[in-house]
Amino acid sequence: MIYSQRQIWWAKKIKKLIKKKLKISFAESCTGGLLAASITSINGASKIFNIGLITYSNQAKIDILKVNKNIIKKYGAVSAECCGAMVKNLAKISKAQINVSVTGIAGPNGGTKNKPVGLVYIGVKKSNKIIITKNIFKQKTRKSIQKASVKKALDIVNSLIWEIFYNFFILFRLFFGKHQQFYLNQIQMIFPLINLKTYF
Repeated sequence: MIYSQRQIWWAKKIKKLIKKKLKISFAESCTGGLLAASITSINGASKIFNIGLITYSNQAKIDILKVNKNIIKKYGAVSAECCGAMVKNLAKISKAQINVSVTGIAGPNGGTKNKPVGLVYIGVKKSNKIIITKNIFKQKTRKSIQKASVKKALDIVNSLIWEIFYNFFILFRLFFGKHQQFYLNQIQMIFPLINLKTYF
């Protein structure tokens, strides 16, 4: 079997998870299982992969992930609030050490001025640490937006394994306070760690 560069990269990450004895689970909406497939396509995934849920509809998010319907009514399914509820409740269901949620608009239709096509929220919970990122992917097609979402999610997971991503932003917020967005924009020009805004 011939593996792509991304699969080779992820195979190395799976070994890290196995070494650290960590389990991972996903709750996906706009990626439709692509995130789970990126892991299960690699030999050895059964040692670290626990649960993969595709909660595509609002009702599935409410019924399966127990997202409060008032959150969806007030903020929408594509929101930091919904993404946060998804990953928190996934953690309760899966009991995995690392949990990931994805909700967004992959297009080509469904976008608005406030929530354009390419807007994707990714939530990652490791132990008691939660990171919710707001991303706006500029890719043109539905498939490319989905792939970009998967790549971003895996990059965040990789960073969290070593706790670099989380500790960096804790220190960033501590030192820069209300001016953090200005400095984040400057850092993005050099290190595109995250898109637009970070929520905790």
